[in-house]
Amino acid sequence: MTDKNNILYLFDRPTEPIFIGKGDENVSFDVPAEYLTDRYKPLASDIQNRFSGGKTISITKLDRIPDLSFPLSLPRDAAFSLFIPYHSKMASKLIEIFMDTKSFDELLSLAVYCRDRINPYMFIYALSVVVTHRPDTRNLELPSHVEMFPSLYMDATVFGRAREESTVVQTGSRTPIEIPHDYSANDLDFEHRISYFREDIGINLHHWHWHLVYPFEGPMSIVNKDRRGELFYYMHQQIIARYNMERLSNDMNRVVRLTNWRDPILEGYFPKLDNILANRVWPPRPVNARLSNINREVEQISFDIEDLERWRDRIFNAIHSGFIINTAGQQVRLTETDGINILGNLIEASVLSLNQNLYGSLHNNGHNAISFIHDPDNRFLENYGVMGDSATAMRDPIFYRWHAYIDDIFQEFKATIPSYNVQNLSFENVRVQSVEISATGIPRNEFSTFWQQSDVDLSRGLDFLPRGSVFARFTHLQHAPFNYKITVENNGNQRVGTVRIFIAPRFDERGLPFLFREQRKLFVELDKFSVTLKRGRNDITRRSIESSVTIPHDVTYRNLDRNRPSGNSEAAAAFNFCGCGWPQNMLIPKGSSEGFQCQLFVMISNGANDQVITKKRLNHIQLCVNPRVLIFTIFNRSKQVENAQADGQTCDNASSYCGIRNARYPDARSMGYPFDRTPRDGVVTLQQFLTPNMAVQDVRIRFTNRTVAPLQNRTGTQQVQTPKTTPAKASSCVALEKYDSSSFNILSQYYYLNIYHILTLPVLLYEKL
Repeated sequence: MTDKNNILYLFDRPTEPIFIGKGDENVSFDVPAEYLTDRYKPLASDIQNRFSGGKTISITKLDRIPDLSFPLSLPRDAAFSLFIPYHSKMASKLIEIFMDTKSFDELLSLAVYCRDRINPYMFIYALSVVVTHRPDTRNLELPSHVEMFPSLYMDATVFGRAREESTVVQTGSRTPIEIPHDYSANDLDFEHRISYFREDIGINLHHWHWHLVYPFEGPMSIVNKDRRGELFYYMHQQIIARYNMERLSNDMNRVVRLTNWRDPILEGYFPKLDNILANRVWPPRPVNARLSNINREVEQISFDIEDLERWRDRIFNAIHSGFIINTAGQQVRLTETDGINILGNLIEASVLSLNQNLYGSLHNNGHNAISFIHDPDNRFLENYGVMGDSATAMRDPIFYRWHAYIDDIFQEFKATIPSYNVQNLSFENVRVQSVEISATGIPRNEFSTFWQQSDVDLSRGLDFLPRGSVFARFTHLQHAPFNYKITVENNGNQRVGTVRIFIAPRFDERGLPFLFREQRKLFVELDKFSVTLKRGRNDITRRSIESSVTIPHDVTYRNLDRNRPSGNSEAAAAFNFCGCGWPQNMLIPKGSSEGFQCQLFVMISNGANDQVITKKRLNHIQLCVNPRVLIFTIFNRSKQVENAQADGQTCDNASSYCGIRNARYPDARSMGYPFDRTPRDGVVTLQQFLTPNMAVQDVRIRFTNRTVAPLQNRTGTQQVQTPKTTPAKASSCVALEKYDSSSFNILSQYYYLNIYHILTLPVLLYEKL
């Protein structure tokens, strides 16, 4: 049987030919002569002799190569962007071709054939999507994107020094190449104050990986994930809230929405990156640049600023009308539960949009208009700017202005649906008595932040150079690990609750306390997890590294050849999906030296109403029958993310932003609950919003301007963080004295069942003896 890990060697040094040795083990592919490109076919025998490696992977020649003419139409040295429809359709076609292969061996053979023919960036993207989603490969561990394409994430000057280090110095004696803390600008540029956030490698990796897990173009089986449109809204809304906290920490105003698309854009950005594939530097955007109509024949993209304005107006009209018009001319209601999901797909303009002809591609073409601002008609033969790539877009200050505007559209919809009343927010007989933050050597209710250095291995992306690790050392924000201590009084029976933890700034730019109407948009989710509440006092302790929002440091900067889960395992599949997530080191904003004042919010909601029932959960139903009482038992897992587990081991890292692999989103509530809607009448301040199952604690974030040494050692092995723990399963039973219609009412109240599950329950129940 073919070792499925062999396909991972195709991610190694993406622009080197397939026949050159891959990985530190110098693995070579025994490629059929017909698979070589025209340039190398005459040299087939010489190549086989010159590039034979220690381990050889035999490739079976396919009887028929599928039609690749469309993906092949993009030159190998062209810049590839998913935001360009022509490019995304090519990638979608390539994904479809790969997904249609009948076996792993066929997939491997076809991928080998394509690797030296297809644009490398498109090839890596398409194969990454396929490996993540195919049942026979999703347990393989993808390498980090920063390893494959390091030029997308760091200063271009690093690579000249890296080539020298790799060529001259032997492995083991090489020293890390330090990336300057300030390399894209200096403090004369006001926005440069928070470049440490925008240019953070982990944050940009998160954005790229999210769009890998949630592509907006491709086979429906891959794109059509549970609540995908809502997740597009919520993940980006949280980015803007987190960014605004960072700005307020640095005495800056909140980000200003990009509302007028005909005024000059005040912010410039000069990325200092090389686009190595296209052999170009990434184009800058000068101060006061203006958006123009786009007409680029090479990329087959053409639209006017009026188109953006027309799509925007139609979307706002749909929000205030309460419905959209689908392609069949029918009205589709924007309901309280599904409206945000419909709008998310519509605004992003994924293939799930119910009418792209009418509502256009506002989000994606907004990215394109900005990314081509320097050369809208291609007269200077320039490529797109950083806003044209999900791996680089978050580096640019304009990304946040654009997404603040996109979020404002979603907020417009949220204002049209009913506010949460006290009953929607309360949890009967549950009271949060106190909340506390603690960390070793740090005052109570205080977060401590500082700088830390980390290393990333560049060798996988340094093509045509000697093998062996070459490290780049970068400086990033970090915080001291901490614990939440929550005291809860439960005056009812034992039940399951969902702990929801958020943080928001206490004061606005003027130093005045926030009104709740504005503050609610700034609450950043820190964690969400399930807990079993016994009757009486409950003391809950939760570690910051267990957050449902973040992924551990060693996952963000993982090295494919080190600390790898064994083989084609479920652990590797979870690790793969867990590559999507906010970096743990950026969980807490920078704060300030005097202590940035924030409010920590903790809520325990009714777990019965938060529960998501899946097909697998129905298989966990156990029936305990005795002569007098029928007991219906459903097992509840303590971890919130495991409530929606679909098959095997799933990823419980970053489920709040990234959902769960092959499962429904693990929370039946609206994303962002309870802050996703305008407040009920009479609520002006956060204190007035609170119900007994909520509590607020004033906290400070104190920044110390010191730098801590790297977590990595000289061989590149990350120090392993304490893993997230999975508490023991808890169970809950509902006793039914009679098997009648009232039973289903009880069950629906306890488990938030939808009609499908209610109708299937009689099949699972025994008749009373």
